[in-house]
Amino acid sequence: MLKVEPIPAFQDNYIWAIHDGHSAAIVDPGEAAPVLRFLAQRGLALGAIVITHHHGDHQGGVAGLLEAHPRGPDGAPVPVVGPAGERIGHRTQAVREGDTVTLRHPAASFGVLDVPGHTAGHVAYTAELPGVGHAVFCGDTLFASGCGRLFEGTPAQMLASLDKLAALPADTRVYCAHEYTRSNVRFAQAVEPANAELAAWSVRVEALRQADTPTVPTTIAQERAVNPFLRSREPTVRRAVAGQGGDVSTDAGAFGALRGWKDGFR
Repeated sequence: MLKVEPIPAFQDNYIWAIHDGHSAAIVDPGEAAPVLRFLAQRGLALGAIVITHHHGDHQGGVAGLLEAHPRGPDGAPVPVVGPAGERIGHRTQAVREGDTVTLRHPAASFGVLDVPGHTAGHVAYTAELPGVGHAVFCGDTLFASGCGRLFEGTPAQMLASLDKLAALPADTRVYCAHEYTRSNVRFAQAVEPANAELAAWSVRVEALRQADTPTVPTTIAQERAVNPFLRSREPTVRRAVAGQGGDVSTDAGAFGALRGWKDGFR
């Protein structure tokens, strides 16, 4: 049986630890210190490092982790898995869509999806984890009630990437990399003020954040219901985008206008 736990980092990052009580795979370690504390407190060995994209707040801690834990529980060097299309320091396995990642410590297997948009070579990792169920580790592509900025990709690419994620099983737990939910919900309510599920989620988010509790993971089913970026083809969203002067004549155009609205939203 596996557990997935968040390790808070920087101001609003989550580094994810997938562990079996003995060893842990660490997803997107932007800094080493909080991960090292977590491993020491839990008595866990470092078994693997998994990276979704090249930004420093997702891989900046890799060198420090490997310096402290150069070898895994079996004595072999700790594997570092990352996207083939991006520069990932210390990478030992380059992956792209269709590949399978098989970890030994802890024992787990992941499928890989190419999800460009936030960065050109961004990937996501999907799995059915014992004790957890369906899961996706999506970095900065899909957030709770939001999506990543388009730093290197196009609206059409990001829309296609989000379509891939939206097609995952409804109960898939969404392990994203930032606590952006409160601001994302404010924007989502500006887009769909009459969305009842979104209104209920807003209340829940406020309660969680007041208690200093993470709002993630969410699920694919919830994101389909409340996330405007997964709902950019819905008539309510299209009307809202058009009301902001956005071109809604194509799916990619409407999505790009929606993302542009969010970029300037305060």
